[in-house]
Amino acid sequence: MPHDELFRELLAARVEHARGQVTRLRGEIREVTLAHRDTPADDEHDPEGSTVTLERERAVALLAGIEAQLAELRDAQERLAHGTFGICERCGQPVPAERLKVRPEARHCVTCAGIRARGR
Repeated sequence: MPHDELFRELLAARVEHARGQVTRLRGEIREVTLAHRDTPADDEHDPEGSTVTLERERAVALLAGIEAQLAELRDAQERLAHGTFGICERCGQPVPAERLKVRPEARHCVTCAGIRARGR
């Protein structure tokens, strides 16, 4: 792949950003959980109780998404190290550099990604 160094740096920056988000969200979950321990357990009669629960659920869902994204980015780093980065896993054709610049974790070319999205 002609732009290996560019993608190596891009992936490293995205991994670092995702790690920062994971750290921030884990801290947020910890804070909300600790705050919830200090409040009465009666969510039904405590208007703040349901808000705290929703905040925690939102943060947990965001964390799961960021962790999945981080795993995809790390997989992309592995593909780059093994020389398979930028090769569509479905058809074997090159994934356009423009697509990889926007979504460096992409495993499929635009055509195959569209086919996958439609469930074929």
